[in-house]
Formats: sequence, structure tokens, C-alpha cells
Amino acid sequence: MRNLLVIAIILFAASRSNGQQLKPSASGYAPVNGIKVYYEVYGEGRPIVLLHGAFFTIGMNWSQLIPELSKTRKVIAVELQGHGHSPFSERKLSFPNFASDVEGVMDYLKIDSADVAGFSMGGSVAYQFAIRSPKRLRRLVIISSTYKSSGWLPVVTNGFKNFKPEFFMNSPIKTAYDAVAPDKTNFKKFLEQMIVFAAEPFDLGDANVAKISAPVLIIAGDNDGLDKVELAKTYQLLGGGGAADLGPMPKSQLAIVPSQGHVSLMLTQTTTILTYMDNFLK
Repeated sequence: MRNLLVIAIILFAASRSNGQQLKPSASGYAPVNGIKVYYEVYGEGRPIVLLHGAFFTIGMNWSQLIPELSKTRKVIAVELQGHGHSPFSERKLSFPNFASDVEGVMDYLKIDSADVAGFSMGGSVAYQFAIRSPKRLRRLVIISSTYKSSGWLPVVTNGFKNFKPEFFMNSPIKTAYDAVAPDKTNFKKFLEQMIVFAAEPFDLGDANVAKISAPVLIIAGDNDGLDKVELAKTYQLLGGGGAADLGPMPKSQLAIVPSQGHVSLMLTQTTTILTYMDNFLK
């Protein structure tokens, strides 16, 4: 049972292993905080930054959403430290480091402020970005993610602790890594680094989340591994959970998609996610 989460991640990767069909209008490396962070740019319009989940690449996570989002938006997709094209680094993996890197990419691309959307680990990074750089954020979209370890059910956090590098060998995740990584011999070191990071408890702080001034859209599957009691508390911290018939509608939103797990939400609900995002970002 403890390996099912890894299997789900690998199945997700397999479904996206063909990569992007749409070619970026620009791509490259932003030198930030002593490392190089890879980015791709699509479309024109108001900018939105996309942050992928753990072990994923841009194409594996966002290949179905980018073509639609880029019709009306400038999409900046980032590959976080060690992921995809971004070179492996011995620098400690942390949410503050990731969020600082995202801000560095925006500086490099001369983007003053943007909407930010993150899935899974990328959603936690997005929360950290909102806390760290509130003036750089317009609106925040969190997909199947949390800002603290206790936001996951115990079965999920226990699953993180049992990740092993061999689970990912000869998998679509390795295939995707080998296809784009500057040095594919770093795959095992990258896995070992990520496994340590995934097993570390984290908490960005209830008080910090309550101070997020930007509107936040939270999208979750009803069975995606998030503790829904904690998720409801998060929504309350963001001003939601009241009775809009008796007062103003909160600026933040919560969407629970029925009959969806963590992987299936991102894998099969592209139209639903796009509809929620489009209405919210407008």
C-alpha cells in the first residue's frame, strides 16, 4: 500500500511522457541564487507562472493546460531546482529557496507581478511565494496542495517516508528526465535529494497564510490525499467558509471536484480546472 503513491506518480508521468505539443515562444535559463532555473514562455497577455509537482517537468504537469491558457495569457512555466532542464545542485531543497528562485525568474524576465498556479509541491511553493513576495502576486491558484505537512492525510505523509530511488528507475519519470536534463547521470542524486526533502515535515504558518491578501482559488479532489478538515480551515484563514447570503462573497474560492484522487485530478480534469481558473482569474 505504501508504494501506491509512487505508482500513481509514475502513471501520471506515463500519461504525459509525450511532452509538450506547443512550442514555447521563448525559453532559457535564469541565473538566480547561485543556480540556473529553466523557464518556458508561451503566448501574450497578463502573465501567469506555473509551478509543477515533485519529480515532474513542465510537459508532464502542464502539457494540456498550456495550449489553452496561452491563448489569452502570457504563460511562464518554471522547472524548479534539479527538475527537468534545471541542473542538479547540491543546494538544500526548501520552500523558501524555491519561492526565491521563482521571484528571481520573474526579475530576469522583467515581470513585476503575475498570477501564480501550483500543483502539489508546486502549490506549496506558490503558498511560500505568496507569503514571501505579496507585492509580486495578483491571484493564486492552488491545485491539490497544502502549506503544511499536516494538511496531508497520514497515509500520504507515511508514503513520502517510504520513497526509494529504485521505485523511479526504468519509469517514465526517468525517461522524461533523461530527455531534457543537462546531465542525466545526476538522476539518482536528484532522487535522493528529493526523497529527503519530501520526508521533511514543513509548516509555512497559519498566521502567514491568513495574511495573504491576494485572492486564492483552491482546487482539490475529494479523495486526493488532503485532509479536508484542514483544507476547510485553510479556506477559513483565507476569508471563506461563511454565509454569503448574509454578507459579502469572499474574494477567495474553494472547489472540491468529486470522485478524484491527487493524480486523476490533474490527469483527467483539465476542462474542469481550466473552467475554474478562467473564471477566477478574470
